[in-house]
Amino acid sequence: MQEPPRKRPQRIEIQSVSTSLDCGRYPVKRTAGEELLVEARIFADGHDVLKAALRYRPSGARRFEEAPMEPLGNDRWKGSFRVERLGRWQYTITAWVDRFASWRDELERKLAAGQTDLTSELAEGAVLLGVERLTAEEALELDPELPHEAESSLPAPLELIVDRERARVGAWYELFPRSFGGFAGVTAAVPELARLGFDVVYFPPIHPIGHTHRKGKNNSLTAEPGDPGSPWAIGSEAGGHDAIAAELGTLADLEQLVAAAAEHGLELALDLALQCSPDHPWLNEHPEWFHRRPDGTLKYAENPPKRYQDIYNLNFDTEDWRALWQALLDLVLRWAAHGIRIFRVDNPHTKPVAFWAWLIREAQAAHPDLVFLAEAFTRPSMMATLAKAGFSQSYTYFTWRNTKEELTEYVTELTSGPQEFFRPNFFVNTPDILTEYLQTGGPPAFEARLVLAATLSPSYGIYSGFESFEATPFAEGSEEYLSSEKYELRERRLDGPLLPVVARLNAARRAHPALQRLDDITFLETANESLIAYLKQDGGDAVIVCVNLDPHGAAEGLVTVPPEAELPERFDVNDLLTGDTWTWSTGGNYVLLVPGERQAHVLAVSEAD
Repeated sequence: MQEPPRKRPQRIEIQSVSTSLDCGRYPVKRTAGEELLVEARIFADGHDVLKAALRYRPSGARRFEEAPMEPLGNDRWKGSFRVERLGRWQYTITAWVDRFASWRDELERKLAAGQTDLTSELAEGAVLLGVERLTAEEALELDPELPHEAESSLPAPLELIVDRERARVGAWYELFPRSFGGFAGVTAAVPELARLGFDVVYFPPIHPIGHTHRKGKNNSLTAEPGDPGSPWAIGSEAGGHDAIAAELGTLADLEQLVAAAAEHGLELALDLALQCSPDHPWLNEHPEWFHRRPDGTLKYAENPPKRYQDIYNLNFDTEDWRALWQALLDLVLRWAAHGIRIFRVDNPHTKPVAFWAWLIREAQAAHPDLVFLAEAFTRPSMMATLAKAGFSQSYTYFTWRNTKEELTEYVTELTSGPQEFFRPNFFVNTPDILTEYLQTGGPPAFEARLVLAATLSPSYGIYSGFESFEATPFAEGSEEYLSSEKYELRERRLDGPLLPVVARLNAARRAHPALQRLDDITFLETANESLIAYLKQDGGDAVIVCVNLDPHGAAEGLVTVPPEAELPERFDVNDLLTGDTWTWSTGGNYVLLVPGERQAHVLAVSEAD
């Protein structure tokens, strides 16, 4: 027979906490200046009146601050607090019996029932207040704050990651620096990148490239003299992940570029690709970090049908895993010390989740403003778990969602549960991904995808060449580019015909808070499946977007604004892409979008004249 517990159990139940991820295993996310709203079910046995509060503190603070929670009915409570400091926070819910309110509630019910002899009850109330006597009239007017007794709280505090705004909102431009003349050439392009409204310039790996099994043009197995090799084949006699390819410039050149970008409101993102060419110094210095077959050979990286003969993967199952983890953290901290605050992480789903949770926690403890983008086109559960483990934002399946039904369903999915931890980045293309829609749709397809990405998601990106409608695949059925920049030197300029639209969209994103959020979207009824429309609202700011998803034919018909949208019965709309103005109303509004003439509307709502 088991004895009763030595410590008195909590009477008050705290359940169904709205911000608890996997029973508190993972933190939720917010950006500086936002509120964390927390709801929970709080109740106890009996009829006592309860009170509850949120207690919270940023990392390093010794004491918890407190914010009251209010009852919503049916045992639901809510409370909130605002976060400013970057980094990890702790918060919990505490609840207690309000002894005086409970006593007064009983007194009120007895009075309502017509009981007249309340001598004992009033004596009890006087003891609670520490006074000699108390009348019923006095009791009903008092609301004292007595010391808490028998508080209940969550078993352990929950965690919250507070990032800076760039973790949630940003326009990215990916380029190969060697195609722009190295760091100096990119520095010269910084003013134009800023004028176009980009926030982040992302580089593929900038490290020395291996010679052994170097790939040639179009991923051929034999490199010709002068072939630069893939930047993802990291490491040579010149150094590894801690070094810079000489053809790009020096560390001083990189620091000058970082400074020039900052002067224009831009940031530089580096690729964190944890893999090595056969010539990487670690092959000799740390052979135990690589998996060898029984015959002693190393297996190169593969992702069938793709094969990477110029790359070896690190072995995270090595007995020396702690030293490997530390070396990789040291790399992040090294580049952070030179001004890099954003890392795009290559294939994080092929490394242990526990490793990423540790690395990101430790790196952000030193630099709370670090941002990590997960390039994980993989299973939904792994993508979600990487986000829970700490990645600031993530690539998504948007790249392959083309129809009205696919887009509506996917964005609705992202705006439901995952928004507490998963921040999407809607890249329209990458050096590895040229979708069939872009291959076959011509310039109208590029414009449609650009408008969708820039207006659906707070963060989006394009890879250099998109603005010039590059769309020739390596082969039929392939998503690889013909003459891929991954294996060839190119000469790039910021002169693509789609860039004026990019600039207008980026300006609209900065001017309209509604375009800086994901959870403020309402999909609108349209006349046909080729026409998608949605309303985004943030406070008094409202933007309506209409896109023709068919790059080959016109889309026309009514777009219906429902009464529950809380817009005026009549209102003006200004097209942020063209400057045209129309008057719209609640109900149906005629739209005609013709490829080659107009592929989309981005309509800012204002009061009708």
